[in-house]
Amino acid sequence: MDDSATSRGRSFLAVRAGGVLVSLVLAASCTATGSPTASDPSAGGRPQCVGPATASSQPSVEVIATGPTPRLPVTYTDITGKPVTITDASRILALDTYGTLATTVYALGLGDRLVGRDVSTGIPELRHLPLVTHNGHDLNGEAILNLRPSVILTDYSIGPLEVQLQLRDSGIPVVIMSDKRSRDQVGPQIEEVAKALGVPELGERLAERVRGEIEAARARVTALAPKEPAHRLRMVFLYMRGNAGVYYWFGKGSGADDLIQDLGGIDVATEAGLSGMRPLNAEGLATANPDLYLMMTRGLESVGGIDGLKKVPGVADTSAGQRSCVVDMSDYQVLSFGPQFPATLEALAEAVYRRAVRP
Repeated sequence: MDDSATSRGRSFLAVRAGGVLVSLVLAASCTATGSPTASDPSAGGRPQCVGPATASSQPSVEVIATGPTPRLPVTYTDITGKPVTITDASRILALDTYGTLATTVYALGLGDRLVGRDVSTGIPELRHLPLVTHNGHDLNGEAILNLRPSVILTDYSIGPLEVQLQLRDSGIPVVIMSDKRSRDQVGPQIEEVAKALGVPELGERLAERVRGEIEAARARVTALAPKEPAHRLRMVFLYMRGNAGVYYWFGKGSGADDLIQDLGGIDVATEAGLSGMRPLNAEGLATANPDLYLMMTRGLESVGGIDGLKKVPGVADTSAGQRSCVVDMSDYQVLSFGPQFPATLEALAEAVYRRAVRP
């Protein structure tokens, strides 16, 4: 993302070494042999990849209310068990690796109160805000303090921890949110952000709306995906930062497993017994033999595009590698699992089943 390859890889490694990250992007299918011509998934034949394809969707989100007034003070117990009292929400910073927290604040109608952003916040309406991260996803304590925030929402997907502690010691209310990202966490996360900022009813309304949008998106994906279990696409999400030598694949509990399931695919990393995020193993990847690779757009660019990807050990030994079957999506959206998730899911399904795999 931007020129932050090394930092983003380091941030992910530091935060997710225990296992869970968030989540992801998806795609199409290929068979191990045969010509690269597609068959109609609904016609009973196994779909074959004619990709690659890039998924794209509108990065904006619809706000649930205009200019709401938070009911403060609020004493909120954050993920660390520490009660934090918020008396002023006029100058908000919402910072995490995925851009999810700022997107949620914006969707609650509080975007005009945001005074800065992290590098992952890609909503057009917020791009004018000054960056408070450097080297990718490192918090810049001086830049944050210069903005005089009245409250900071953050999580442990971003760091370093020393800066978060410094900000708390400065007297700014710092609320540490959960860094888990998955389909099931979207609604609860929205509601928790709303509670911390004194607009709990709006959080409930927004969460309910997004849940409905997710179910509608999943229904549309079901209409596109192969009906026969034997014809489901075998997918895996690769996280790569070529400049930093970071090559990972995501498995159970990473968020990628949820995304692949919602796209009607089979997560081969979970099938192979992987949990969370693990360094890529050439032999394991070849044995898993995915039909399709899901990637962040800038991650794919960082290894030199499709041709460079095939030089990563193990990739060219798979059906996906042999057929250049890759679906990528903006780094700003694919892992956010926030209010943008329904649009993300539909855009990925479109890229997979109407472009990477065509009847």
